[in-house]
Amino acid sequence: MREALREAREALAAGEIPIGAVITSRGRIIGRGHNMTETLHDTTAHAEMVAITSATESIGGKYLQECTLYVTVEPCPMCAGALNWSQVGRIVYGAPDPRRGYSLYTPSLLHPRTQVTPGPLAEECAALMQDFFRTKR
Repeated sequence: MREALREAREALAAGEIPIGAVITSRGRIIGRGHNMTETLHDTTAHAEMVAITSATESIGGKYLQECTLYVTVEPCPMCAGALNWSQVGRIVYGAPDPRRGYSLYTPSLLHPRTQVTPGPLAEECAALMQDFFRTKR
């Protein structure tokens, strides 16, 4: 989760919403990403989507069953759908997203075998988001 926070800080430095993600396999990082929606002018360039693309390119395949995604904020429904299609084995997220998190809308959107662990470093992850939006208001 510390590496995901590092990615989130990179997003913040680039003027993006500070969400970061890493994907691991067998204890090593195979994909990483942070929000790039402003940079790429692409509403789908969420941290999870960038990390999925990076990880699948790294392993040379589209399925991530043996992998874990670490992300600083609960995935949105779009990202949850992509995580379903990639069959990611486990998702660990820091802060919940009470406005746009997948669990608010469709908790069954993830692949049936995907395990979810919420909460690691939740306060630190949430503080990054709160500080970012406080400066925008």
